[in-house]
This record gives sequence, C-alpha cells and structure tokens, in this order.
Amino acid sequence: MSEITAHHGFLTDIDLHVDDTGGPGRPVVLIHGWPLSGESWAHQVPALEAAGHRVVTYDRRGFGRSDKPRTGYDYDTFADDLQAVLEALDVRDATLVGFSMGGGEVARYLTRHGADRIRSVVFAAAVPPYLAQTDDNPEGPLDDATADGMKQGLKDDEKAFYHHFTTDFFSVNGELAVSPEEQAEAERLANQADHHAALKSMEAFATTDFRDDLPHVTVPTLVIHGDSDTTVPFEGSGKRTHEAIAGSELHVVTGAPHGVNVSHADEFNRVLIDFLAR
Repeated sequence: MSEITAHHGFLTDIDLHVDDTGGPGRPVVLIHGWPLSGESWAHQVPALEAAGHRVVTYDRRGFGRSDKPRTGYDYDTFADDLQAVLEALDVRDATLVGFSMGGGEVARYLTRHGADRIRSVVFAAAVPPYLAQTDDNPEGPLDDATADGMKQGLKDDEKAFYHHFTTDFFSVNGELAVSPEEQAEAERLANQADHHAALKSMEAFATTDFRDDLPHVTVPTLVIHGDSDTTVPFEGSGKRTHEAIAGSELHVVTGAPHGVNVSHADEFNRVLIDFLAR
C-alpha cells in the first residue's frame, strides 16, 4: 500500500490511498462505487491476482483512507485523480473496471486523457449514461423525488442512511443476497466517507451526463449488470451504455442486486477474467 499525490495546482494537491499487488502481469485498475473504498473489491483482488494480473485499487478522494478535501468532487477531477494514479505507478496496457459511480470515472477518463494507457474497460453496475430523469433524458432511472430523499436522508442521519443504503445495495425483493457480514463490511466502509464528500459525490453521480463521453469509448468494452439492481437499474443504465458503445459486450447476471461483485462474485470474476484473457 502507498499514498500517491494527485497534483492539481498550488494548495490543491491531495494524497490518495493506493493498493498495488505489483508483479509483471497485465494491470487491472478497480474503481470503487459510492460510498465505499478500494477495500470493496476484496472478492476480486485475489481472483485477479491468481489469474496472473497486477491489481490496483485506490480510495477516491473523500472516501476510505484518502485525503478528504473540501473541493474536487466532480468527474473531471475524479478522472484527473485516476490519471495521477496511473502515472505514478506507470500503469500501461490496463483494463479499467468502474463499479457504479466508478463507471463515471471510466467514461470521463477516456474523454479527458484518451486511451494511450488503456487496453480495455468494464462498466460494472455503472451509472452512465445519465442517471437523472429529465425532459431530454426520460429514461434516466433517478427522479427528483428519489434524489432529494437520498440527499435528505444522508443529511438527517448518516449512520441510519448507510445501513439502509447498503442493505438495499445487496437485496433482491427485500431479501439480502449476501451474508450479514458482507453487508456489515460495506456499511463499515461507507462510514469511513467524509460527510461533505459523500453529499457532493452523490450530486456528481446523480447529475453528470455521460452521453457525450461514451463515443470516446473505442477500446474493447464489457458491460456487466445485475437484472435485479434497484440502486442503478439495468434498463436505464447498463442496457443503454451497451447500446451506446459500438461492439461492447453485455453480461446480465440473473437475480443479482446492485452489489453484484459480492453477491455473485464467482460469476462476476469468471466473466471478468474471461474478458481480460482476450
């Protein structure tokens, strides 16, 4: 593990917590969802390493063990932070795997920094192309009332909100699809997030339009999503991302909630490793 400084100018440098398995294998960079941290990839790192890959995880600014500044909670900055990680570790020929909110980093990264360091990408239960339901985006799965309710719930009682959020995150038809211990671990990671960072990042993933970013995705692409995801529903996100990226592959996990990388870890890992082998 290490700390990498993301340089954004005088008084705006921040340290990001990074874990890197090292080794000569082709690198896979795992980008976590909201409001978790790099530790949320615990079911993937050993499997990817066993398959011969170098695995990099990091905590987004404001979350986990990274610095928690007051500013920079927008996707341009998140993408620049990702570039800082890749440059500091000299990562090349990499696959970016963005889960949920992390899918936004993948899309915006390719717009801002291109694909020179990138071999392929994965959108896993990811928020693109555009969550907000608006007049010009009627298929957006996040309506104003739901978004306002989430924001108010987080403001009113953070701990209670994270308990309910992580429970829904892993549930199908009101029943947990993971062990109570796995839900509790996600809740623990959520409670490491800075309150201000969580609110501003919620606003970012809820309102950022990635429709103009997706045409910049020209590398091999996998979209993987659970068909029972109620947090980021497949029809309004993963399905549309697959349709927007020419030649992308789609794998829908039957009976999987939002937290598909935990609830269906074996299937998720198998599909991911098969994609990486091509």
